[in-house]
Amino acid sequence: MNALLDKRLRLSPTHDSSPDGNWPVLASMSYIKPSNQRPCSYTFEPPNGEPWENSEYDLREVQIHDARIAASRPALEREGFELWDAPTAVVNFMNQNEVRSTYYREARELALAATGGRRAYVFDHLVRRREPDHIALSFGKRSINGLAAANGRIHNDYTEESGKKRLSLVITDPAELSEVRRYSIINIWRSIRGPVLDTPLAVCDARSLSVDDMVVCDVKYPHRTGEIYLARHDAAHRWSYFSRMDRHEALIFKQYDTQISGVSRFTPHAAFDHPDTPAGTPPRESIELRCLVTY
Repeated sequence: MNALLDKRLRLSPTHDSSPDGNWPVLASMSYIKPSNQRPCSYTFEPPNGEPWENSEYDLREVQIHDARIAASRPALEREGFELWDAPTAVVNFMNQNEVRSTYYREARELALAATGGRRAYVFDHLVRRREPDHIALSFGKRSINGLAAANGRIHNDYTEESGKKRLSLVITDPAELSEVRRYSIINIWRSIRGPVLDTPLAVCDARSLSVDDMVVCDVKYPHRTGEIYLARHDAAHRWSYFSRMDRHEALIFKQYDTQISGVSRFTPHAAFDHPDTPAGTPPRESIELRCLVTY
């Protein structure tokens, strides 16, 4: 873990490697429109007659700052996100066995180094590939090849309620469970193809977020229903991304924390179309992994 910490400290925030050489960029972000019905989205083909999503979205042009050249380095417990230099030994991220044996171990070590936590439990991961031909970003539904598309809806992976439920789903030993006083859920996001020029990931500064901005949304899977937050627009939101994220880097951001004050708790995020993506850029491919950390 000390080696990982040293690599984080050596990351330079002073260079600009965005595709257009400017900072910030202006791009459209997909907020949910106010509605009286509870939002619901399907990740797989919905039943006949059911829409993939039942909500309407409000595209707002926002400034997205390149965090590599920010005046101060973002912090996981403050803004809700950090970038780490964390090379991986994984050769093929499409190989489930290699991801579960090698990448899960690496992720546990990285999560503990980033949070200072006591134990870390990886409980799922998802590989995404942007749809070809740059069709409009949506909720990240599954394609024919089984991969999820890039998710262009501003969301947070856990709500207050689903964050509470996740603990007993991950830690099933009663004795171990009784020792938990505080836990958080973090997302570790990484490019698996090369520098990200197509649909990078934007993250919202947790300090600019109000609880009133968050809208509970049901997420339908074939055999269960989950719960996430979507976000209403607020001009106070501050957005960032890390330009040209490469395979050796990992973006770590907070999705839930049982500590209710003094730390970040939720970090809404979404893919966005960078206005200066070079023509012919291959679709972005990435992996995201969720990890529960106890303290």
